[in-house]
This record gives sequence, C-alpha cells and structure tokens, in this order.
Amino acid sequence: MTSSPRPEGLVLHMQKVAGISGSEAHLLQLLPDLRERGWDVAFLMLHEGEPGAWAFARELERRAVPIQAIRVRADVDPIAYGEVLAALVRARPRVLHTHLVHADVYGQLAGASLRVPLRVSTKHGFNWFRESRFFALADRAVASFAHLHIAISRGLARYLAEVEGFEEDAFEIVHYGLRASEDATPYAGGEPRLLCVGRLIPVKGHLVLFRAVAQARSRVPGLQLDIAGHGPLEPALRSYVRELGLQEAVRFLGFVSPVQAALESAAIVVVPSLGEGFGMVALEAMERARAVIASDVGGLPEIVVDGETGLVVPAGDAEALAEAIVALAGDLERAAEMGRLGRERALRAFRQEQCTDRVEALYLRALASASS
Repeated sequence: MTSSPRPEGLVLHMQKVAGISGSEAHLLQLLPDLRERGWDVAFLMLHEGEPGAWAFARELERRAVPIQAIRVRADVDPIAYGEVLAALVRARPRVLHTHLVHADVYGQLAGASLRVPLRVSTKHGFNWFRESRFFALADRAVASFAHLHIAISRGLARYLAEVEGFEEDAFEIVHYGLRASEDATPYAGGEPRLLCVGRLIPVKGHLVLFRAVAQARSRVPGLQLDIAGHGPLEPALRSYVRELGLQEAVRFLGFVSPVQAALESAAIVVVPSLGEGFGMVALEAMERARAVIASDVGGLPEIVVDGETGLVVPAGDAEALAEAIVALAGDLERAAEMGRLGRERALRAFRQEQCTDRVEALYLRALASASS
C-alpha cells in the first residue's frame, strides 16, 4: 500500500470476546498493523468477564492499541447498549467495524442511530443458530445498517447465502493472514503421526476423525494421532477412544501454546471440521511445511489445494477421511512434498501484509464513495 497519510478520524473495531481464537488472533495482527500504517485505531470490547477476554485485552494493550471494555450481562442487555451508545458519542468514530453477532447488533444499531459515516461488518464463522429462520431474518435486518460487508472466505459467504438468504456477491472476501517464521523443518520422525488442533466441540469433527483413524490403522500399523485443545466434549471423546480401542493410538495433549511445536511433531495435520469459516490451523500447518487433510467446508478448500498441498474430503465422511489418511500416512515422502508446496503457497497467498492491504483498500474505497 502507499505510504501517504491515511484519512483522519477514528477507526473503532468492536467485538464480544471470551478468549483468543480465530477472530481474536486476526485482530491482534490486523489492528496494530493498521496503526503502524497511520490509521487511528481503537477497540471496544464486549465481554462477560471471562479470563480469556482480559488475556486478549492485555495482548492488545501490549501492541499499543487503545481498548475500552463494556460488560454484557445478557444477549439482550439495554444497559450495555446504552454504554455502547455513550462510547460512540465520546469516540465519534469515522469508521465503525464490528465482528461477530453481539457487536453487529449493539454496534450497527448504535452506529446507525449516530450516523457513523462508514459502518463495516465482518462475518467470521459457521454457527448452527444461523440456520434458524428467526435468526436469519434478524441478522439480515441488522446487516442492513452496515455499508460494507466482509466474509473471511468465499465458502463462508456461500454458507450465509444458503442458510440466511444473504446475497453471496454482497460480501467482500478478506482471508486471514499469517506472519511467517524461520525456515520450516521437514518432519524428521519415521512414524505416521497425525495432529488435530482445535476446541473439543462437536463442529470440529473429532468423532468422525476417530472413526477414520480406527479404519486406517488396519492398513497403516503404528498410526498415531495427537489431539491438541480442550473443551466440553473431552470426557465423551475419551470414552469414544476407549470404545474404539484406540487408547494406545490417541494422545490428548490439552491446550497447546504456541502451537508450532505440536505442528512440527506431526507428519500430517488433519482438520476434519463440519463447519469452518476460514481454517487457520490448516494455514499454520502449511506454513510449517506440513501436509493437510481437510474437510470441504468453509474456507478450507480455499487454503488447501487438493492433491497438491494436501487432500480435501467430504465433511463428515469417515470412510473418505480414512482413505486420505492411508494415502498420506502410508507415503510420508508424498506427505513431505505436499508440505513443501504448502509452505510455498502459504507464504505466497496468505501473508498478513496482504490481509492488511485488503482491509485498507476496502476502507479507502468505501470512504471515498461515502464522501462523493
């Protein structure tokens, strides 16, 4: 992007935060970048008092991004809405950029009532509640207050069109970006070791993965699977592992941070999600030169090139996933070559600089349009 001065006026980002996951990690990179490029950026955090929210706030403050917090006591909280309204009156932003459902509702309504010149909304993920007809109507109504709509993948835009009735082409696409580390080390182990990273919740597809591993082990003896993450489904998943007789094949690592070491300990990374707005784990694995087996949902097929940087299989299909595992775990040289090509693709197409460039371009175009 050009180094010329950015337009005057505050760019206020807003999101309800419970911890640091995909959208929060994205903001921790994007907002400091925008400030470094000359934008006056701040963050308004909605929260319910969770420790993860304060961890995010500390990280953002460490990156010199001003932050204000407003507690939300219920999904519909008139007091919180009043505090949001007052915060916008004081801040007088030129751009209000909301992320996720709560910020869309509170922020877009308040921003429209105060006539914030440019209102932007980013959709980040698949959510089962979006398939409710009532929610779809309400979400489209709230969306009508935003001038600019962003989705983090074309797959997510398509999903929102299918389940909520949005126009797919109404969304601008801004993929998440990453910062590349030093040269990636090829997998040095001799055993076929898989890794799955993500919260232990139904949408991440762990049950399908365990069934696939149980099938694949008969053809790839010694197959191992590490599970990185924690969540409410852990007791049920451990029980299912015992039911399938996989106790010696599956390790639960718990929460792993930073995740790079776990990625480098694996030959292949599996992302068996049933819904995924983008798929940052797949991108991080490619940056570490690891082949990826991923579901054909959301942004995953936009990241993983089937047959080149990994394999893409139908979501929820344990048999197809097992075949993909056998194909790569049984041929670690092929997996290593896919990992090499994956790193090249990650560094070429998904750098954080490209993400920030894209957001800047959208802001500048929309502000120019609004002032003309």
